[in-house]
Amino acid sequence: MDEKQREDLEEFYNIMKGYKARHTELITVYVPKGFDINLITKQLEAEKSTANNIKSTGTRKNVQEALESLTRITKGMKTTPPNGVALFAGNVSQIEGQDNFISEIFEPPEEFGVRLYRCDQTFVLDPLEEMLEEKDIYGLIVIDRKEAAIGLLIGKKIKMLQHFDSFVPGKTTKGGQSSARYARIREGMAKEFFRKVANVVKDEFFELKNLKGVLVGGPGPTKEDFLKEGQLVTSLMDKILAVKDIGYADMHGLELLVDVSEDVLSKQEIVYEKKLMEKFFYTLGKEKDKAAYGKKDVERALDFGAVDTLLISKKLPKEDAEYFINKSKKTSAKVEFVSTDNDDGVQFLNLGGVGAILRFGI
Repeated sequence: MDEKQREDLEEFYNIMKGYKARHTELITVYVPKGFDINLITKQLEAEKSTANNIKSTGTRKNVQEALESLTRITKGMKTTPPNGVALFAGNVSQIEGQDNFISEIFEPPEEFGVRLYRCDQTFVLDPLEEMLEEKDIYGLIVIDRKEAAIGLLIGKKIKMLQHFDSFVPGKTTKGGQSSARYARIREGMAKEFFRKVANVVKDEFFELKNLKGVLVGGPGPTKEDFLKEGQLVTSLMDKILAVKDIGYADMHGLELLVDVSEDVLSKQEIVYEKKLMEKFFYTLGKEKDKAAYGKKDVERALDFGAVDTLLISKKLPKEDAEYFINKSKKTSAKVEFVSTDNDDGVQFLNLGGVGAILRFGI
């Protein structure tokens, strides 16, 4: 996102953060990119029926009115906006019996990857807060003579920007002069393909303010041929951190490139978090008395002063997270937050969303 988008996001986030209802009656809806908005409308209509069971007359009225407001909004949308959309509605009045209804539509500057419906005393703003976090960006290029892909590593997420087919023919079985001529044509087409990819790389990467470096991957000498023949601008050549052997030049290739570049990205968040989770699950499997998970066991370990590293899922409710963080301060335990952007993070959340690596067994 550019500076204006960041300023707008931060302003909106701070406004929404200031709202709190007297009861559980504020509705938050997140719709991810590409999701059918009609299914959201159906969900909201179903929630209106469920809201009939709310005992408090005032709360029931406020929830139903908020749902009705959001239903009108989604019915007016033909499709979900390009990056997804966030919807908020509810009575934010702090005076019992008075109404101050708001309904807000927010189209994010970056893609939403989360679908969520929540009715609470406050609006759910975690996805917006995550967008405001500063993220290092690395450019990714994987290329062979048949295809290429370019993408970005943003924080812990890999995003493919473009994929190309080269249409460079394979080697001919013909001999003699025909074979030599065919080889020259093939080499010329390959060089043209390399330059085409390099031009797109320049367009995509050149003005990225947070670009920390570029990783290049491909089979055999192809990646070196690309760097030689593609004629990348000097400023991007200077940002190349590693050139790795990769057998694929598609989305899978981008993922492999990140995996084999751990030596370069040792301080990068995606690798750091992966190693943290590996250590936790290894300890849990091999030295069970030196790992804890779940609120009860982690609280007990904190009370014993045994926690070396406290692990908290970013999806853990804020009040729970704050409770464990405050307890950890008493024994100087290190606190690490775990996302759900990968399978290990999801598995950790399913274990309760809070865990610990211990200084000693208990």
